[in-house]
Amino acid sequence: MNSAHDRDVRSSTSSETHNPDLEKGEARTEKEDEATIAEKKLTLSQEPQDDIGAELEKHLSRKSTKKDQLPPEKYPLSDLDNNLVGWDSQDDPVNPRNFPDSKKWTLLGFVAAITFLSPLASSIFAPAVVFVNEAFHNESQLLGSFAVSVYILGFAFGPLVLSPLSEIYGRVIVLNCSNIFFCAFTLGCALAPNLGGLIALRFLAGVGGSACLTIGTAVIADMFVPAQRGKAVALYSVGILFGPILGPICGGFIAQRAGWRWDFWVVFIVGCLLTGGLIVFNKETYQPVLLKRKTERLRKELNRPELQNIMTYDKDASSTSGASILKQGIIRPVKMLTKSPIVLFCSLYMSFLFGLLYLLFTTITPVFIRTYGWSPEITGLAYLGIGIGNFMGIAFVAKTSDATIIRLAKKNKGVYEPEMRLPLCVFFGLLIPVSFFWYGWTAYYKVHWIVPIISLVPFGFGVMGIFAPLQTYMIDCFPQYAASAMAGMTAMRCLFGAMLPLAGPSMYATMGLGWGNSMLGFVAIAFIPVPALLFRYGKHIRERYPIKV
Repeated sequence: MNSAHDRDVRSSTSSETHNPDLEKGEARTEKEDEATIAEKKLTLSQEPQDDIGAELEKHLSRKSTKKDQLPPEKYPLSDLDNNLVGWDSQDDPVNPRNFPDSKKWTLLGFVAAITFLSPLASSIFAPAVVFVNEAFHNESQLLGSFAVSVYILGFAFGPLVLSPLSEIYGRVIVLNCSNIFFCAFTLGCALAPNLGGLIALRFLAGVGGSACLTIGTAVIADMFVPAQRGKAVALYSVGILFGPILGPICGGFIAQRAGWRWDFWVVFIVGCLLTGGLIVFNKETYQPVLLKRKTERLRKELNRPELQNIMTYDKDASSTSGASILKQGIIRPVKMLTKSPIVLFCSLYMSFLFGLLYLLFTTITPVFIRTYGWSPEITGLAYLGIGIGNFMGIAFVAKTSDATIIRLAKKNKGVYEPEMRLPLCVFFGLLIPVSFFWYGWTAYYKVHWIVPIISLVPFGFGVMGIFAPLQTYMIDCFPQYAASAMAGMTAMRCLFGAMLPLAGPSMYATMGLGWGNSMLGFVAIAFIPVPALLFRYGKHIRERYPIKV
């Protein structure tokens, strides 16, 4: 056998698994002879690999063992000898886990940028609704609100298909095609001939813009070990939460000065630039797809059609077909929502907060126009309270998240548990009802305009402090199903984001700003114990209700 090819296909394996960032200095004391090494290598090579999360935890996030230090001639068997194709070694540079930090953060930066633009597109249109109603002679406030929130409805449906497609064809092609789809229908919105057409085109643009919401978290799981994910998710989450804040600030000025259609033209131009950048610089990060391509290449080069991808070895061929993966990918998020209490409660909490966020997006403009007599372009500045809170929250999470889990893991004898992400969520949860009580009654009594704006700062801070840790918690709990877990969570939260704002106008008309917002604050109080309960019982729940999909 050609030695170059042997090196190309030999996978690094180890009989112990641990996280190097959390278990530094741990050394093995058990001595193994060469026969035992060979037997363990063969056994590990034949273990089924369900997904990238399980593979990386078992093969990649660990230090070298004595077997890894043996010279090549001491290996009695290799994965190639067993007709299996894996990574060259645990330091294989093709493995996304081994990308240089500069490359990892560049890739994540591009994904975070499009993830910033897509949610921004959801709200940039909000201050322009008054101009659209005038242009299309619409007198229904419900239809005007729906023209804004229908975009989020596209977010709810897109991930259910796009997430499994990324597991068939890879992250890059699905993300690039979705971004092109997003740009095309954003162009359609700019040219919409009537309100009905605008609503339909907004929905389709939302479907295209939804890919980054789930594929982005999957890319984080592909490239980063658990101890690095807190900072990565914090950067990624900036776009999801701050994009919708910046949208109305820009949209109000653009709509009044250049016309409402220019809100969409701006998004279209920036979207084309970011999509072009991703097409040029983005790299595939999904390990099963990378190893599949490597396997196909080696089959041709070595004339060995029997070679198999180590991540799909011992699996039923029908279960790895494209149609089967797509079917499972659509069904799996629903199963995870219904069968895993962790996924369900985290999704409900995040969905409620997301619904509150978009309720504010669709109601702040009319509140400040009617209560304080502001013009549409100036009302965008009322969203600064949420934006400032978001920045404060993301800075706090980025600073403390990974450091906290490392500290708690050391106290837990070096054993990391995903629940270590959650303790501070209780504090952040307290800020949500405080903000709504404060905002509702100050706006009701027409206190100086700066006070209701300041009252939204705790909301922005609290939402970010809950949103980022819960997303990271879901990735850590279900690394092999990270994309599916996030698809289910995204679908539910976007349904809330699309539907809850539709109830806003009638709720405020019936209950007023004071009691209407107070009712939402009371519901937020009911959710505060969720992170505390998951911190206390999450491990038990995961063990009692394992994901079998």
